[in-house]
Amino acid sequence: MRAATSLVVATVMTLVALGYATPRTSAQPCPDIGVAFARGTAEPPGVGSIGQAFVDSLRAQAFPRTVGEHGVNYPASSDFAGVTFTLNVVDGVRDVLDHVRGVVSVCPQTRMILGGYSQGAMVTAFATSDVLPAGAPPASAPVPLPVDVADHVAAVVLFGKPSGPSLIKYGAPAVDVSPLYAAKLLELCAPGDAVCSGDLVASSNLAHGQYALNGMVGQGAAFAVSRVPIPPPALP
Repeated sequence: MRAATSLVVATVMTLVALGYATPRTSAQPCPDIGVAFARGTAEPPGVGSIGQAFVDSLRAQAFPRTVGEHGVNYPASSDFAGVTFTLNVVDGVRDVLDHVRGVVSVCPQTRMILGGYSQGAMVTAFATSDVLPAGAPPASAPVPLPVDVADHVAAVVLFGKPSGPSLIKYGAPAVDVSPLYAAKLLELCAPGDAVCSGDLVASSNLAHGQYALNGMVGQGAAFAVSRVPIPPPALP
């Protein structure tokens, strides 16, 4: 019994180190679903406002399954100078990949959902792609997830990922997820969002901040939940 208790304590401490609060009783510390969400530009550390709305919707739609959340640790800086921005994104990519590896090693039954908003959507896109932002030093390149770990990622949901002129602003190339994640991906661009539509004439920046209000966080959560199998009931 003492050995089992020690294992539970060690698992709980590892989850705390990975950024998860304990979502269940001490006997069941691993969440059914783990979310790693990269916040948008200049939002304070954590998952950000869009990310929190997404996680809240996930919890409501996935109930009674438990949901752990992790705010991707990266600067989310508004300094878009080429090298600075590239290194910021690489920091975020590394944190996403390290977090997924850590959760899978401790909680192999947990299904991962990766998400991001605006600049954070680029971070998550690069984390699930086969490339890094132009100018990333080779020595700093994060190691992509191997197939057996990537298989634990159930869904990738991106809100307002920059495209067109916005990529020029960030000095970043267009990026698509790798074939490992293509069937798991949902990209959402709000009508009138100039950042992701690339239409600077017919669109504006106002719509870019409306994902928590326009129903799209619920749409993204529904997609993600649909890709997480319901576990069988526990044996008596």
